[in-house]
Amino acid sequence: MGGHVTGAAGALADELPGWVTLLRAPNPGPMTLDGTNTWVLRAPGAEHAVVVDPGPADEEHLAAIAAHGPVDSVLITHGHPDHTEGAARLSELLGGAHVLAADPAHSIGGEPLAPGAALAGGLTIRLVPTPGHTADSVCFLVEHGDERVVLTGDTILGRGTTVVAHPDGHLGDYLSSLELLSTYRGIPALPGHGPALADCGAAAEFYLAHRRARLDQVRAAVAEGATTAPEVVARVYADVDRSLWWAAEWSVRAQLEYLGVEQP
Repeated sequence: MGGHVTGAAGALADELPGWVTLLRAPNPGPMTLDGTNTWVLRAPGAEHAVVVDPGPADEEHLAAIAAHGPVDSVLITHGHPDHTEGAARLSELLGGAHVLAADPAHSIGGEPLAPGAALAGGLTIRLVPTPGHTADSVCFLVEHGDERVVLTGDTILGRGTTVVAHPDGHLGDYLSSLELLSTYRGIPALPGHGPALADCGAAAEFYLAHRRARLDQVRAAVAEGATTAPEVVARVYADVDRSLWWAAEWSVRAQLEYLGVEQP
């Protein structure tokens, strides 16, 4: 689940490695942008692929993913339904392929993924814990030869900014995760929604600047007398469509918690 639609978070990727395929789910919307991105990764010459984020329980979408089989495993970036709802059905279509996630609640047939865990199969896939958007959010650094990509889930989107899904999400954790991803300079980012970006590190720095600017706005709103999250949203997120203020309120509650402001 992402954020409201604005411009790209950085330069778009001109091209991606040949071992990367994008299948976009037919669930577009204000929080999912063009739809959930399902990424299929298969090393050149490898029999088995790896799928990242199966998306919603849409039979046509899941059948399109299964057509890229055989699949060794299905990886999950975080537990929001627009990324995980189709996981169990996809596992069935793939003959019982394991679904692997950091949160055991979203794992099927395998052990939960641990920080730093590496998966092979022609590709080296490393789990990078990036909590903040949700407590269980992770990214995957994938390498083949001298090519690398980072699958960022909703931690970094291809367009606009994401929400910190309070109370599960935590702003302090999110800022730390962005600082970590800012070191991944020159590596393309494959997000959970929106287009692929040319530079994960640059996108993370853009997000950090945005979050710090929002924090300054929230501080000012509180200093001017705003005492509740809805009051802060009305002042700080006036540029956001009112239909999305409920999501902005998640982020504001996370910001107020981060600033130590007591909330009713």
